[in-house]
Amino acid sequence: MEAVEKSQEKPIAVQMSGVVKHFPGVLANDHVDFTLFKGEIHALLGENGAGKSTLMNILAGLYRPDAGTIVVSGKTCTFNSPRDAIHAGIGMIHQHFMLVPSMTVTENILLGLEEPRFRLRLSHYDEQIRALGERFGMRVDPKARIWQLSVGEQQRVEILKMLYRGAEILIMDEPTAVLAPAEVEELFHTLRRMREEGKSIIFISHKLNEVTAIADRVTVLRRGKVTAAGLPLAGVSRAELARLMVGREVVFNLQKKPVQPGEVVLKVENLHALNDRGLPALRGVSFEVRRGEIVGLAGVAGNGQRELAEVITCLRKAEKGHIWVGGEEITNCNVSKGIRKGIAHIPEDRTHVGTAPNLSVTDNVILKKYKEPPIANGWMLNQVAATGYAEDLKKGFEILVPTVETPVRLLSGGNLQRVILAREISAQPQLLIAVQPTRGLDVGAIEGVHRLLLAQREAGAAILLISEELEELIDLSDRILGIYEGQIMGEVTDGNLEAIGLMMTGTRLENAPAVPEVRHE
Repeated sequence: MEAVEKSQEKPIAVQMSGVVKHFPGVLANDHVDFTLFKGEIHALLGENGAGKSTLMNILAGLYRPDAGTIVVSGKTCTFNSPRDAIHAGIGMIHQHFMLVPSMTVTENILLGLEEPRFRLRLSHYDEQIRALGERFGMRVDPKARIWQLSVGEQQRVEILKMLYRGAEILIMDEPTAVLAPAEVEELFHTLRRMREEGKSIIFISHKLNEVTAIADRVTVLRRGKVTAAGLPLAGVSRAELARLMVGREVVFNLQKKPVQPGEVVLKVENLHALNDRGLPALRGVSFEVRRGEIVGLAGVAGNGQRELAEVITCLRKAEKGHIWVGGEEITNCNVSKGIRKGIAHIPEDRTHVGTAPNLSVTDNVILKKYKEPPIANGWMLNQVAATGYAEDLKKGFEILVPTVETPVRLLSGGNLQRVILAREISAQPQLLIAVQPTRGLDVGAIEGVHRLLLAQREAGAAILLISEELEELIDLSDRILGIYEGQIMGEVTDGNLEAIGLMMTGTRLENAPAVPEVRHE
């Protein structure tokens, strides 16, 4: 009660009242009330599709509400565009990046600003951006083009873009999804400093441990309605928050059934590859994955994980080395051969790589089967069979969508990931490459993805799990490899956090001093 009274003494930064927003077949926000105080960090929780991003897109000027009012610093506002929201001191960092791939980091940060107007001295602004990144512990090359950056580096650009604009109200949609633990701590230090200066932060996250660590209060949405409004977080457990989000008990640590690993399915030997900038990304990578096991790959973003997944799945050329799948060499083969060899791929970028956004759910789930009967009828597509197949996957993988003809660009992150999982797992792969499979998902969706991965392990698939979530790697993996600057630093089988941390920061395990047994609980 004391915490509530204390928070009520603060002036209100944002007051959203009775907000309603409809999309075709979906009521995204159902008379939502939301209050943000000045100088607080307010967490916004909910399942994928609960209406969080829609509500914040309304506050950021991207959507207009069908009903309801928005008051910012005591003034009733109507936003017709993000520019209006920015002028009101509101900045949003989106889960799916709003960046121009062909432009540099500095050009993206300056884009849309009134200054500079006539003379653009890029070298001057490059130094400003570099200094800003160093100040907040988010280093990124200002001259690099966005398409050359890892997902983690792109997220840093989004954060720097809002910091550069000096927003007083900052909306952060999954800002830590691609950050390493040390980077998360640096970001939290920054957020706390901003709070001390009187800035207000809305923190959207599915990581409940982060929410309890950083936020002052929390509002929870479920199916477009508020289930907890401005709840002080002191003394609230992770289990209670999860129950408010999904309406049921959530299992955080699934039990792995014992599985005896079989023959080697994936063998990688002395693999070398370049990144998009023509620089070495993989430098002599060698490892094996056996049937019926999950091998985790731990590393900070940008250390060769994406390039490794792309080389194995035939999306990137290997400069040197060999890859065997099921005893057959597939080095530098075409994607079609990789699919025929039973390779499934869950990419980290589900919007631009994992799906075709403007195509329907049906079109996306048949991308690997459209040449095969019964979906293929000679040279023709059997639309009835394709729709039936999509309907079965919609039901089996609990894809929440009005119709299978809905374009996937309209789906929430969790449902989009279910579309990819349905397509890849239904092919009954012998090798599954899963890259950040739960990035940006809520606790209920994460539990579902983990169950699917463990089911594939029990079915005899070989799984390479590439993740920056150490908790996920330790819970699911039979073995964990550490990668740093494109090289494998070692392997652990006991979940030793200190050993994993040493490998992630560039220490080879055989050269490391004896590390104590620090297991994840």
